[in-house]
Amino acid sequence: MRNVVGTGALLLVLALAATAPGTPDAGANLDGVWRTDGYGTVLTVDGRGLQEYQTTAVSCLKGDFSGAAAKQGTYDSDDGDVLTLRPAPDGRRAQLSDDSSVGYRRLQRIGSLPAACTHPPSTGRLPSSDPRASFDVFWQSFEENYPFFAAKGIDWHAVRNHYRPLVHRDTTRSDLFDIFSRMITPLHDAHVLVQDGNRHYGVGRPGTDVPGPELDAKVKKFVIDRDLKEATDRQDFADGLITFADLGNGLGYLRISDFDGYDPDDDAYSADLTELGRALDTVLTPVRARTMQGLIIDLRINGGGSDALGIHIAERLTDIPYVAYSKRARNNPADPTRHTRPEPIQVIPARGPLYTGPIALLTSGSTISAGETFTQALIDRPGRTVRIGRPTQGVFSDILVRYLPNGMSAWLPNEEFLTRTGRTFDGAGIPPQITEPVFTDEEFTKERDSAFDRAVKLLRPATP
Repeated sequence: MRNVVGTGALLLVLALAATAPGTPDAGANLDGVWRTDGYGTVLTVDGRGLQEYQTTAVSCLKGDFSGAAAKQGTYDSDDGDVLTLRPAPDGRRAQLSDDSSVGYRRLQRIGSLPAACTHPPSTGRLPSSDPRASFDVFWQSFEENYPFFAAKGIDWHAVRNHYRPLVHRDTTRSDLFDIFSRMITPLHDAHVLVQDGNRHYGVGRPGTDVPGPELDAKVKKFVIDRDLKEATDRQDFADGLITFADLGNGLGYLRISDFDGYDPDDDAYSADLTELGRALDTVLTPVRARTMQGLIIDLRINGGGSDALGIHIAERLTDIPYVAYSKRARNNPADPTRHTRPEPIQVIPARGPLYTGPIALLTSGSTISAGETFTQALIDRPGRTVRIGRPTQGVFSDILVRYLPNGMSAWLPNEEFLTRTGRTFDGAGIPPQITEPVFTDEEFTKERDSAFDRAVKLLRPATP
């Protein structure tokens, strides 16, 4: 999921869909109304583009997302991504993809907009200005889409019974924000956020730090001064978010602190992909790809971003196709155990130089979102890959941004990323195979980097 991380809170950019191969049928009639399988979304399509409607059992609110038509079946979104709508031959089904994400959303054509959507904003019998209307949409959005209540031991109905009586027509906006914040705190889910303008609230897994610019800068300086002080050919790419260094004796070091934001002058996914390609082509030269004996990939401070960029990197690290993971979404508002059909996400070896040797992957609780999906994409990578450090944060899904009648928004996950055995790592995170402390106060004070040193020790015996 593409995102921008701020200190102590997570700000995530809406990603409407995911990538599917091929191009739309230029002769197909795409105009009409479409309902997604899962995601609580209805889309209208006409010559002007796409328009989103966010639906629950108690509401239908027009989303602020839209995509302007670029050509038949292709739409330019507000955040710089390119959306593609591909209808099935029968014209009743379609797939919607976003070039910055993986997978796609399945759509079914419906006859018209639901009645509740024709008089926006619709929030049942309460006027949209009533704080209780916003409470009801907030609670219902989680009730119908959030997959992890049982895993986290949360009785969401009990939460409603406790907090709904505290809300009345005169509840202030600030008090309502505080109530929402208290409701989501026990989830400890870094992909859950309440936002009201510049005010936002979210919490990660206890004992972890959600990464931000200050932490990233502190750690990067520490790594350069301590771990890379004798390295050669150190280079920064992607506005400093990617660093590579030659450690000598056949070892390379690649630090990735985000999976988006690579071009400060262009926030489109295509710009990120271009900059990533430049970095990988510079790092994985034909000689280095052939002679490098070990590669350390450092994701210990990684704020996430585009899952698709992680797949592009994985495609440079194998010469054998494999499945990175499968993706599914909750799709039954009344049954949290029901999901869309899992969609396997393939890793297809890229053209050009490939590195297929041993990898030591460094992770921590500050490895989040797309940093985690990339970590998961390397679990079944052919060849030797060892995870060192601490468990990742434990959030993988794209984010549903649900707008409330009063203009606030709730951000929540509704997807699971599955291993080939059907396992998910939501909540607990992906565990390391070798546990080492990561950027603790003691490590900083004693100028130690135990995870990095363990990676070097692990990889160097294989060098000449």
